[in-house]
Amino acid sequence: MSEMKEAAIIGSGFGGSISACRLAKKWPGEVVVLERGKRYPMGSFPRTPHDFARNFWNVPKEDRKAGMGASADETHGLFDLRNYKGIDAVLCAGLGGGSLIYANVYMEPPEAVFDERWPASVKKPALAPYYRVAKEVLGARPIPRNQDPRRTITRTELFASVAKEMGKKSELVDINVFFGKDFNDPLAIGHQDKNRYGAVQTSCVYCAECDIGCNTQSKNTLDLNYLFAAEHRYGAQILTEHLVEKIVPVNADHEDDPSADGAFGYRVYYDDLRPGSRASGSLLAKRVVVSAGALGSTELLFQCRDIHKTLPRVSTRLGQRFSGNGDFLSFVINGKREVNPNYGPVITQRIDYGLFTNPTPGHSFIMEDASYPAFTAWFTEGIKPGILKFGSVRRAIKRLWGWAKGWTTGSVGAAFSEILAGDLSQNTSVLLCMGLDKANGVMTLDKNGHLDVAWPVRDNRSLYDGIVAAARQFKDKVGGHFLSTPTWWWPFRQNVTVHALGGCALGVSASTGVTSADPSTLGQVFGYRGLYVIDGAIIPTAVGANPTATISALAEMAAEGITGVAPDAHL
Repeated sequence: MSEMKEAAIIGSGFGGSISACRLAKKWPGEVVVLERGKRYPMGSFPRTPHDFARNFWNVPKEDRKAGMGASADETHGLFDLRNYKGIDAVLCAGLGGGSLIYANVYMEPPEAVFDERWPASVKKPALAPYYRVAKEVLGARPIPRNQDPRRTITRTELFASVAKEMGKKSELVDINVFFGKDFNDPLAIGHQDKNRYGAVQTSCVYCAECDIGCNTQSKNTLDLNYLFAAEHRYGAQILTEHLVEKIVPVNADHEDDPSADGAFGYRVYYDDLRPGSRASGSLLAKRVVVSAGALGSTELLFQCRDIHKTLPRVSTRLGQRFSGNGDFLSFVINGKREVNPNYGPVITQRIDYGLFTNPTPGHSFIMEDASYPAFTAWFTEGIKPGILKFGSVRRAIKRLWGWAKGWTTGSVGAAFSEILAGDLSQNTSVLLCMGLDKANGVMTLDKNGHLDVAWPVRDNRSLYDGIVAAARQFKDKVGGHFLSTPTWWWPFRQNVTVHALGGCALGVSASTGVTSADPSTLGQVFGYRGLYVIDGAIIPTAVGANPTATISALAEMAAEGITGVAPDAHL
């Protein structure tokens, strides 16, 4: 592509999709979206064991750089798993970004979360109108209640009951799920209709598969609203399986010029990963919006600054203020009260542990109910007879469990027998917590030029210990056995985040941040014109709540700064 486009968007998560829609509406036919993952039309998310085993992102850069084409184990699946020092991260690759596998929650954090690390121009009052617009576009609402017994979700009622018993407040959360266009009269379960933007969706079928890709298009994913309008109404060109390698400013003759400041635009270099292609290419754009997520955007800027030497002016603050948003997953196995965790949208409500009453970094968090797909419950129940039958397997698992939990052999045997005798699939509670970690992680490049993260687990133990204590209290109310994710077992103490934030934090200057907090240039990289980061990378702290709402509000504000057009819900 040699023609100069108005904008190139790198990535299609919340920041990229909102940017693509708003900029394409301003400049129809002049916006290009580059997404490394694939499209997922209705019914295309993997479900068979064979296909699911290849549903991970694995694109060895060494093979591509050597001109070897696709390697035998290369896969372009949804899930991109990253392992770092003190924390692991789960990312998503696909058209729609993280919206394809997120839990749908749209939650505004309280005003007090926007502390002194947030520039005044982007604190809660300034973002309020953008929160409202994004909420309407994404169709956020609580689960509907009516006389249909199929709308009764057992775990929702259980969580509300347990919260009351613990003296806590439980509230239904707004979720971006399609129950029909009329919020007051939900469409019957499983019925289809076009949403307000023209995309066909199915009224939620309560299958609990939100986090592995919704095959009925009941989730309000970005390919069904912002991206749908960008492509079908405003002619945005969407290139999937295109992985961006570097960004280079150009001079007045459109020649690559690393000394330039972006006044004449940029050339974006990419690899075409589509089967049979394996080509490299580039495109020219007057402005570039980097929206590859906190990890992807930060890595790309690092590589452009320090390896390719094409963006030498990027702030030395790059890579600072990494946060895992306090994510912590745990389980209460084989409780005495029915849960039915295989039914309903993945998250329906929250229990507040200080986030909305006394938000304090290192202490405050929320606990959300969660579900998991029914087919995993079939596996859980299916292996029990085999374990019970083969004594050697049973004894091995007992020893592993005892080592991990520090229990005595006798107590392990009793607990393990009790678990196997119970109804694991029906009586297991999934507790998803997130809160205000200290956002003091640091990103760098490793010796191979890939992103690395150092997460100070010890500095954030007060938050994680508080979450574990709350989960154990939940266990005391429902019975059963508490279990954290295996990565947290001693001696690992390795946490997992699905909400990575920071790395290109907003600031008032290059000495305080990487990107501008001025609403007229929000997200613009200091030292460059027309180069923006618009995604979770620009958030300077944990937000405690699910970050979708805040990323969306910032993206709407940034798009207004670029286009000069105030956003509304009529895409």
